[in-house]
Amino acid sequence: MTHAPRLPLAPTLIWALMLPIASLAQTVPAPLDDLPPGLQAARLLPGWTDPTGARILALELVLEPGWKTYWRSPGDTGLPPHLDWTGSGNLDHVTLHWPAPQAIRSGEVLEMGYHDHLVLPLTAHPVDPGQRVDIRARIDLGLCKDICVPAGLDLTAPPAGDAPDPRITDALALAPEPRDDSPACHVTPLADGMRVAMDLPPQGATLAAIELTDSPDVWVSGADITDGPTGPQAVVEMVGPTGAPFDLDRQALRLTVIPADDGPATESTGCAPG
Repeated sequence: MTHAPRLPLAPTLIWALMLPIASLAQTVPAPLDDLPPGLQAARLLPGWTDPTGARILALELVLEPGWKTYWRSPGDTGLPPHLDWTGSGNLDHVTLHWPAPQAIRSGEVLEMGYHDHLVLPLTAHPVDPGQRVDIRARIDLGLCKDICVPAGLDLTAPPAGDAPDPRITDALALAPEPRDDSPACHVTPLADGMRVAMDLPPQGATLAAIELTDSPDVWVSGADITDGPTGPQAVVEMVGPTGAPFDLDRQALRLTVIPADDGPATESTGCAPG
């Protein structure tokens, strides 16, 4: 598997160029009737409060025909979304429940994201479970048709409702199912990083992604699906800040699989040496 030597820097450079624009946009929030190209609508669905005091809500994006946006680990050159919760009230942290991604083709490049419509469920964990959680979000994301456009949104959630929202519960059901077993993985050093191959289910996959969950500064290529020694594998290259081989924690590897048959998407964390 060969990748252009400059490719690992592409997403970082794009976001770096966006920072001055994003900073200016945060000081003067755009009204919601002045959405960036490619979006018909964007809002935070208010959701509800669960018995623990956590708030369940969602980001909803309605895309123009032919436009798409990206998943959390989109591939070689996609722009993963960045969400900032500054200005929220009684918020400790947020858990994102990503629906299984779809294939996005840009010429010969296959990436992972969403067409048409995205409902991204969120769990907002409170500092004080006895008090309400107020949510404000700054969202920087990529919107793509023939070209990709970096975009920013400033959103505020209405007060939480009293009952679960079926739009959110339906989206929660689209998240990959956790796998109980750990797939075998094969880790080898490269001149500028590491190569990771993880075994896939026997039926193979139409899409797969490997992430290194404890190292956000490590660039990870899109996964190639290949025939391994014992069956299909997902193979990626990882390049860290030093541009050299590095210690890799196998238990921090996360594999997401969109199967080749009609079965559900699956997700597993950790792997066994192959």
